[in-house]
Amino acid sequence: MPETALLIQMLGVLAVIGAFAGVLAGLLGVGGGIVLVPAFFYAFQTLGYGGPDLMQMCLATSLATIIVTSMRSVLGHHKKGAVDWDVLRTWAPGIVIGAIAGMLVVAQLRSTTLQAIFGMLALIVGLYMGFGRASWRLGQAMPTGVGRTALSPGMGFLSVLMGIGGGSFGVPLMTLFNMPIHRAVATAAGFGVLIAVPSVIGFLLVSVAGPVPPLTVGAVNLPAFGVVIAMTLITTPWGVKLAHAMDPGPLKRVFAVFLVLVALNMLRRALLA
Repeated sequence: MPETALLIQMLGVLAVIGAFAGVLAGLLGVGGGIVLVPAFFYAFQTLGYGGPDLMQMCLATSLATIIVTSMRSVLGHHKKGAVDWDVLRTWAPGIVIGAIAGMLVVAQLRSTTLQAIFGMLALIVGLYMGFGRASWRLGQAMPTGVGRTALSPGMGFLSVLMGIGGGSFGVPLMTLFNMPIHRAVATAAGFGVLIAVPSVIGFLLVSVAGPVPPLTVGAVNLPAFGVVIAMTLITTPWGVKLAHAMDPGPLKRVFAVFLVLVALNMLRRALLA
């Protein structure tokens, strides 16, 4: 059994991470995973769990939290009639296939490689958040046929490689194809469920090289999952209230800068490892 003091320290760090992720999710509408993965990485490494499969555990645990938060979100949006169920239904098979493929790839890669991948993809997301324009368009409707066949598994695959849900890639994609932002956010919550459920089932069955934090099943750390879920349920409404009380636009640009810096630091650590 781990020392009580170390376990208490770990739970305290996880509570702070969950609270921060919840506020950001409510305030800026960003998915928790893009905050949780680097936060888990730095926290667990600081606590002495910097094994060769650390990033696997961070990605898997982040995706586990996304199951709960995305289900809660999509049900809430459904009550308001905001979810585009036709897009969700037709894109689901490709997203699930891509998520499973992503899980299989992640299971074969080591932490440094996954750090580099996360850094590159987070850099792209951060730059889009900072410089993207609501007026940009690639088309007037969501792709069907060959376009959907190519894009849907790609979204699932890349999301698992980052440990994120459907928001970071899904919302920009849908708005670029002329879907209203509120409908895109609602539908992306459904994408998150499709990405997280099959990938987490797979991650529960993989084995990771130690040292790993206590109560880790496969690549999913259960204390991190439980504490983060509890804290985000408390703090996300706080972020929502802040968003209605102030203009989140400047804060979103600040977060974009923060995300770019996190991405660059991940790339730096991967290159120096």
